[in-house]
Amino acid sequence: QVQLAESGGGLVQAGGSLRLSCAASGRAFTNTHMGWFRQAPGKEREWVSYIRGSGSTNYSNSVRGRFTISRDNAKKMVYLQMDSLKLEDTAVYYCAQSTMAFGPSLASSSGYNYWGQGTQVTVSS
Repeated sequence: QVQLAESGGGLVQAGGSLRLSCAASGRAFTNTHMGWFRQAPGKEREWVSYIRGSGSTNYSNSVRGRFTISRDNAKKMVYLQMDSLKLEDTAVYYCAQSTMAFGPSLASSSGYNYWGQGTQVTVSS
């Protein structure tokens, strides 16, 4: 059974930085794909970034150049370094894992079969 646990959320001023962490349990990690999503109040969950088992990464246009995703396979961890935070980055951030070899796009929620509980990120002015 895979479990994902996010941490690192909090309150930060606009322009500041936060680093989110996601700890994964379960036997498989190295060859799985990991993603970050977020959901703001009253809005749908949106994809933020993913990192494939190969290490290749991708970002949504709204965070490209400001956020950096990385992983540590030995520790079964994935990180999201968030810099130059904006008010509109305020949301609950979710870590997700895909163990599917040929699944839906990793830029969509359907591309993942495991989810964490989320961590709140609040950016203030």
